Amino acid sequence: MYRIAALQPTAETAAGTRQTPLPGPGTATAPGHQQSADEDRAANAGVAPERSLAQRMEALRRANDIRSQRARLKRDLKGRRVQIHGLLLEPPEYLQTAKVFDLMLAVPKYGRVKVNRILTQCRISPSKTIGGLSQRQRHELVSYLRR
Repeated sequence: MYRIAALQPTAETAAGTRQTPLPGPGTATAPGHQQSADEDRAANAGVAPERSLAQRMEALRRANDIRSQRARLKRDLKGRRVQIHGLLLEPPEYLQTAKVFDLMLAVPKYGRVKVNRILTQCRISPSKTIGGLSQRQRHELVSYLRR
């Protein structure tokens, strides 16, 4: 059986009652044994460090700002007040982590099928971000959209 919190095996008796955890990564194997710094790091590998309330609130504020800027940009694309070509060639900072697929869907007359076909022809993954586009992909996509 596994404990969900630490994903470490536990021992069970025949009656089905849980006993002490079996030794595993990050658990002491002998009484009085202290973990070394390397063992402690290995046990906590992949765990994000704790953030203070101020850090979490700042990250939330930044994420909300980015979401609102992207929503405004998508409305401008829909209303044809902004061209996608310039955004792809020189994307603003808040657009770097946006998906190319999602941005292209905001352009009038571009639905899922057409956007997928264009991205496939330009050899771009639908999950690619704007900031992750190579210069070749960027220019090929812009030249295709200008046709």
